[in-house]
Amino acid sequence: MSKLTIVANFKVKSDKIDVVRAELEKMIGPTRQEEGCLQYDLHQDNDNPAHFMFYENWESRELWQLHSASDHVQAYRKASEGMIEEFVLNEMTHIA
Repeated sequence: MSKLTIVANFKVKSDKIDVVRAELEKMIGPTRQEEGCLQYDLHQDNDNPAHFMFYENWESRELWQLHSASDHVQAYRKASEGMIEEFVLNEMTHIA
């Protein structure tokens, strides 16, 4: 099975940038310890601080799905409820 790349884009309400960033940062340590996590990097747009992006690489889709159901992801979702204006997630396969 091919490695899975996830690109997750978050656009947050302008008055919630600091709160959401703190919540996103809380997921980094636990996620990097998860089985199958090869890379889990958080980015913030230089021109639009309300735009965050996770670039992730996983050994398999199944292991990424376990991550998506993890306690720390569920805690993030609860803590950031109503603060996200747009969320786009792309599941991608590495070609070359």
